[in-house]
Amino acid sequence: MKVAVYNTKANNSKSVADQLTKKLKENQIGIDNRHPDIVITVGGDGTLLSAFQHYKAQLAHVRFIGVHTGHLGFYTDWQDYELDDLIKAIKADTGESVGYPILDIDVTLVGESKPRQYQAVNESTIKKISSTLVADVYIKDQLFERFRGDGLCISTPTGSTAYNRSIGGAVIHPQLEALQMAEIASINNRVFRTLGASVIMAPDEWVTIRPAHGGNFNFTADQVDVVNSPIEQIEYRIGKQKINFAKYRHIGFWNRVHNAFIGDGNED
Repeated sequence: MKVAVYNTKANNSKSVADQLTKKLKENQIGIDNRHPDIVITVGGDGTLLSAFQHYKAQLAHVRFIGVHTGHLGFYTDWQDYELDDLIKAIKADTGESVGYPILDIDVTLVGESKPRQYQAVNESTIKKISSTLVADVYIKDQLFERFRGDGLCISTPTGSTAYNRSIGGAVIHPQLEALQMAEIASINNRVFRTLGASVIMAPDEWVTIRPAHGGNFNFTADQVDVVNSPIEQIEYRIGKQKINFAKYRHIGFWNRVHNAFIGDGNED
């Protein structure tokens, strides 16, 4: 068993990561930050998304565990004062995991024949810089609509609880492995029309976005930002791989949603 500890530079996260590393060594659990079996992130959801980008080439054999040092995160199951319990769980590890779908993204820039490849756990967005985004949207290579508005957001099922939810998209259970496209401030009037609602696609479907006019665009894939780029098209699919979490006490999806957005408060 080889474990990597991945943390932010925040003082509290670094302190907890140092404590965790010390406890791992005391329990003869190997530390390997280059080729681990388990990646423990210390921080919040942003830290886990960053760790995913760092270790995405090793998804076939890496499992993740999240330790949160601030507010309760969506992907973080352990709190910073539970390190001893986490060590016990790692020592009793049976290799079980829970997998969540991710996005595979191909971005083709103007003048380039080979697309640039990205992956995301939560979502990806495209926006026009300082003006309205006009783009043709294709589903399985068939023209669906010409979109006009601030931008478009493509999300995974777990990512449906992130930016997608804030712009009116649906929350989807990850077992559905669906792709969701949500509009960001679309223009709908007597001249221009879009569906005006999020679109949920089957696992074997894909969406292609082709900006209709020239100019530069902002593209994101989780925490990856590609700014001021001449994008010809972006293609999104549900990935063949998944992000896997160690199943020690992995919290069920709807419990995560409840804890993150509803809680147990009884406010009037």
